[in-house]
Amino acid sequence: MDEDHFPALIAETYPLPAENPLSRRRLLQASLAMGGGLLLNVRLPIATAEADSADFTPDAFIRVAGDGRVTLTMPYVEMGQGTYTSIPMLIAEELEVDLGQVRLEHAPPNDKIYGNPLLAGVQATGGSTAIRAAWQPLREAGAAARMMLIAAAAKRWNVDPASCRAEQGAVLHDASGRTLKYGELASDAARMAVPDKIALKTPAEFRLIGNAAKRLDTPAKVNGTAIFGIDARPSGVKIAALAQSPVFGGRVRSLNEAAAKAVKGVRQVVRLEDAVAVVADHTGAAKKGMEALAVDWEEGANAKLASADIAAVLEQAVESPAPVAQNIGNVDQALTSAVTKIDATYFVPFLAHATMEPMNCTAHVRADGCEVWVGTQVLARAQAEAAKVTGLPLEKVTVHNHLIGGGFGRRLEVDGVTRAVQVAQQVDGPVKVIWTREEDIQHDMYRPAWFDRLSAGLDGQGRPIAWSHRFAGSSVIARWLPQAYNNGLDPDTTEGAIGLLYDLPNFHVEYRRVEPQGVPTAFWRSVGPSHNVFVTESFIDELAAAAKQDPVAYRSALLDKVPRAKAVLLLAAEKAGWGQPLPEGVGRGVSLQSAFATYMAQVAEVEVSKDGTVRVRRIVCALDCGTVVNPDTVEAQVQGAVIFGITAALYGEITIKDGRVEQSNFDSYQMLRINEAPEIEVHIVQNTEPPGGMGEPGVSAVVPAIANAVFAATGKRLRKMPIDADALKQPA
Repeated sequence: MDEDHFPALIAETYPLPAENPLSRRRLLQASLAMGGGLLLNVRLPIATAEADSADFTPDAFIRVAGDGRVTLTMPYVEMGQGTYTSIPMLIAEELEVDLGQVRLEHAPPNDKIYGNPLLAGVQATGGSTAIRAAWQPLREAGAAARMMLIAAAAKRWNVDPASCRAEQGAVLHDASGRTLKYGELASDAARMAVPDKIALKTPAEFRLIGNAAKRLDTPAKVNGTAIFGIDARPSGVKIAALAQSPVFGGRVRSLNEAAAKAVKGVRQVVRLEDAVAVVADHTGAAKKGMEALAVDWEEGANAKLASADIAAVLEQAVESPAPVAQNIGNVDQALTSAVTKIDATYFVPFLAHATMEPMNCTAHVRADGCEVWVGTQVLARAQAEAAKVTGLPLEKVTVHNHLIGGGFGRRLEVDGVTRAVQVAQQVDGPVKVIWTREEDIQHDMYRPAWFDRLSAGLDGQGRPIAWSHRFAGSSVIARWLPQAYNNGLDPDTTEGAIGLLYDLPNFHVEYRRVEPQGVPTAFWRSVGPSHNVFVTESFIDELAAAAKQDPVAYRSALLDKVPRAKAVLLLAAEKAGWGQPLPEGVGRGVSLQSAFATYMAQVAEVEVSKDGTVRVRRIVCALDCGTVVNPDTVEAQVQGAVIFGITAALYGEITIKDGRVEQSNFDSYQMLRINEAPEIEVHIVQNTEPPGGMGEPGVSAVVPAIANAVFAATGKRLRKMPIDADALKQPA
């Protein structure tokens, strides 16, 4: 597919109005800002079911102050992905200012004003959509502001605006040598009409876009002045340790409140239905108080739940027909004429997010209002949740958003806000609720577990003539955005399973929604493709092996209709030295995908030792993400995503026994360590297509590349993650 189908399907659910959504008069408004500056109100188009979407379009505010500084109120959040550098580059490029002149302010919570047009108008940072959503509107905003500033200068000089130009935050009139800085023109520009036609720069004229830029958020993170959610310290704040029922759905039976209060520094014990908190002057006292509390839990209906139970339900679910996600041709008929038939089943487990910054939230509940300090990917939902818990009107809830020390989808959820506000309701003054690492992992909202059954048929030349895929697992969208879940299907769950790049004349995919008993599920970096691409790219590799053909050549022969995909596949293979000899026990594997509007191929080089241990030696990635805003960020995103994905392939698994998550910290839920990190090469295909997403594709691409490399090294096919070293161990 040429574009990411997730936003496309969201747009089908919420069609844009018939009026041009990028109409100048609807997009841009100008007014006087405080201090006599120029304020541009940028109306980003949003998919909506209303005939007139004017009242439901999100806004980003650009302010040019009297001192010439440009302020961008950011509708997206920074969680390490470089958003706070790349998006200001869009404004600076068209406004003709240096990147360092652009200051950022966190947007306040407001879905209607700051909603993400690619996520059905939810004020959310996720789905690798930030640059895609901002690309056109924010460039137009910068260009409109530039044109209005030029018009203001031309009017003051009584010259033709066409004889003036903008450069480095000033308007110049070359014929007379006159110059006026933006700050001197801001008030006049605010009175100028918004231009009906906005001329954007051509790619050949880009000065910033496409060139490496230093991250604007790095200095503060290095010198310690950056404020993350966990750093918020309102006056008089107390610290709370939290313990939630170790069994899904359990309740508090009893506790020793007196013992906890006897700990020096402990101020209060807060008892909730399924959790307790110990409030203290500092973290040490809160943790000691929690240990002394000796909570006795009523385990409830899930006390005997085990991973095997959930897996069995999923496996059973794929035995019967399910809602059809995509159908091309007639698979059953094609299978009857196939020369070779291949059947396989795949399974992937629950995964935790394990962000570097554990879940935390600070809240202060008063009779007349509530204040929340948090790092969240969904600011307006955080506000709404606090209002719901307290019963206060929305306007009485203030939420301060901060930098996020790792999101990966975890902070698209607001359960951390819920807990903090529940605790704060019983505390006089602000209280910071910090989850321990154990609480963070054992009470995560997990990447769903999945079971897949596939069948394929090959003709006499080994070419696939039939592909059948049926899978079962949780639908996060059904809960998180129910209006996008229709007829048993949603665009996230099926991404990477449907719309495959390959020429498959008979193709059939079914999905069965199965919610795991008691276990909460949520988005996890690369969401649907994190599961589907592992399955589909492993299975296409199985077809190549059955056809006794080279995996790269086999894929390439099926890509004639998708030249961008074919180009990245061949580039990755070339740069990886595909086909060159390797030592014994070392293999190369390949994967190819189109996800998040980005084409990506990866080649993994892995070494499998005699005891079955897998070491990833090298990853070569080739990608086509359209126009690259900041190549440094693209490379960093791939590197981080690859490390995240390798961790999942080698170690990632959440298991349940007696209703409890067995993993508790990084000793039992292991991360890839620095000595295990492979060499990672990133090769970017340059073009002028609109930008694709970059935060997540590297995760879903690397796992099947590793699995396919293990097959190349050992001849053993991996159909379950994480990798089982015992299954790869050589006989003594």
